[in-house]
Amino acid sequence: MGRLAAESSEILGRYWMQRTAGSPRPELTIALTSCRRAFVSIAVFSGISNVLMLTGAIFMLEVYDRVLPSRSVPTLIGLVVLAGTLYVGLGLLDLIRTRLLARIGARLDEIVSSRVYDAMVRLPLKIGTRANAAQSLRDLDAVRVFLSGLGPIALFDLPWIPLYLIICFAFHALIGLAALAGALVLCVLTWLTETYTRNPSKEAAEFARARANLADASRRNAEALIAMGMIGRLGAKWRSTNLRYMASQQTASDVASSFASTSKIFRMVLQSGVLAVGAYLVINQQATAGIIIASSILSGRALAPVDLAIANWKGFVAARQSWARLNQLLALFPVLPEPTALEAPRHSLKVEMASVAPPGTQKITAQDINFILEAGDGLAIIGPSGSGKSCLARMLVGAWDPARGKVRLDGAAYDQWDSTARGQHIGYVPQDVELLEGTVAQNIARFV
Repeated sequence: MGRLAAESSEILGRYWMQRTAGSPRPELTIALTSCRRAFVSIAVFSGISNVLMLTGAIFMLEVYDRVLPSRSVPTLIGLVVLAGTLYVGLGLLDLIRTRLLARIGARLDEIVSSRVYDAMVRLPLKIGTRANAAQSLRDLDAVRVFLSGLGPIALFDLPWIPLYLIICFAFHALIGLAALAGALVLCVLTWLTETYTRNPSKEAAEFARARANLADASRRNAEALIAMGMIGRLGAKWRSTNLRYMASQQTASDVASSFASTSKIFRMVLQSGVLAVGAYLVINQQATAGIIIASSILSGRALAPVDLAIANWKGFVAARQSWARLNQLLALFPVLPEPTALEAPRHSLKVEMASVAPPGTQKITAQDINFILEAGDGLAIIGPSGSGKSCLARMLVGAWDPARGKVRLDGAAYDQWDSTARGQHIGYVPQDVELLEGTVAQNIARFV
């Protein structure tokens, strides 16, 4: 179980590479592209918002350079009213941006959630029980949560950093150089954050999946574990996996928090440094007193998106990994055209030299099966345990695809049928029977 998550990812990746060679754009990308108008709106609002962010710097500049020397109360009142109005507009734009992002996340979930659920159900029948199918729902949640958070806002604000740097250079070249140096240092910190958190984050995700799989398997087999005295040993295995998960998660968290703290302290040092540069310029009569405060505010604002990106980097890495896994999963089960509607089967079930192997393996358990059943016929299959009876039954009802050969219903191969339409004419009682969430009547009626 400790290697279950890694094996699942490796198998899924191998199938994905085989199926997607030369394939079109990933399905998630297409779904996200359908929200491009919302993204354009967010980009426009981000531009206006970043322009309005200049309000504080300009307000302080005017107060120090105009209001205080002239001692004009009406000018101060006018500036306060104007700044207050602009701040209200800024708040509304930020509210609209966050709500649009939340709706983009919900829209993406709405578009692909049914596809993800369908793929999640079919995955174990494709690559075997080693598949961690439930992870796909958690991946979709991770992508939606990231899109609805502050991470994308930082990405939309990053292109506006040059605007603040240009204004800093307009105040004075030394102030601009100080702000530019600070931006370059924070960019290096961002790159280091990405480099040093990639592997720990990946390991933490793998151990988290292994831990969840072991806990789920233990829950499903609780009777056997207790009856055979295995619960203590498996409990020790779970604790070992949990410790490895906690260690890798702590490593990733420590690295990310270290760079975030470094970024925060550096921003504070930089703002003080810009104040010092401004004071030096004022002493030498190369700048006004208002420029000291305005340049400090602008330099801090210029670096805020980078700081925000570093703070949300952990969520970005998790969302990126989830995005890749979802694309792999959906590529395994592409959307197929609707098959031609067939009449209800009435005549025969024909098996043509069919062989069956459990999903994800090459071991044939039933080989070259060949028979025909006409309407009204019955067939009993007997044999020792492990001889392939259950595997054959799963192939006959369409749960498993034949490794080779065909199974035909009224002459039409199973892959020519829509699985929902075909399933309405097949009864199947698996070895492990479990009622699905709902009433007994709904289970009997197949939730029609």
